[in-house]
Amino acid sequence: MKEKILIMEDEIGIRSFVSINLKREGYEIIEAGTGQEAIEKMNSEKDIQLALLDVMLPDMSGIDVCKYIRQNFDQVGIIMLTAKAQEDDKIEGFISGADDYIVKPFSIKELLVRVSALIRRVKKDDSIPKNSEIVSAPFTLDLDKRKLFKDGAEIELTPTEFSIVKYLMTNAKQSLSRDQILDEVWGTNYLYDFKIVDVNIRRIRNKIEDDPSKPKYIQTIWGYGYCFRKEE
Repeated sequence: MKEKILIMEDEIGIRSFVSINLKREGYEIIEAGTGQEAIEKMNSEKDIQLALLDVMLPDMSGIDVCKYIRQNFDQVGIIMLTAKAQEDDKIEGFISGADDYIVKPFSIKELLVRVSALIRRVKKDDSIPKNSEIVSAPFTLDLDKRKLFKDGAEIELTPTEFSIVKYLMTNAKQSLSRDQILDEVWGTNYLYDFKIVDVNIRRIRNKIEDDPSKPKYIQTIWGYGYCFRKEE
């Protein structure tokens, strides 16, 4: 089945260019020119796996659309498309729930690589046996259903957050560098700085830690990376 992608972009030329190239790669494309239209398409269309969201829109911010998708469709991958390159704008996008961020103008080759990588994180891995779990009290990571539980209560994760938690829990008690996390989750083709790792870790801590300012489970290895600590 073709993966379904929503493109929300108010500039028709850019939207058509991205749409044509994604269709050539075999994706099914749903287009929206406004934030409200994107929200309507998310509610009316089935099985949208990824959303490309322009930040600057005539009716509402792409950040607001991103927040709506995260609240209502937590397993959808989100890539922000924007001409705004400031660091604070990138961080705002990630904190709002985006999985990736591409600054205009971008090469279509870069976009296709990032879309492909995020689709892989979003898609369920059919090779994982049913009821396959990683247990590290008080957490249970259900690999088949792609869900995280703490003391039996579900913690909603984005596709990228799930991949990070899976990598950390699989390598519990090991110090993992930011480079290792980048390569595992985003792929070796990415030219990211470490900020994307740090922002996602901060977001995960806000969800799983009793006190995010004093993390117990995901600990920082200063100048290096992070380590998932099991309860003894």
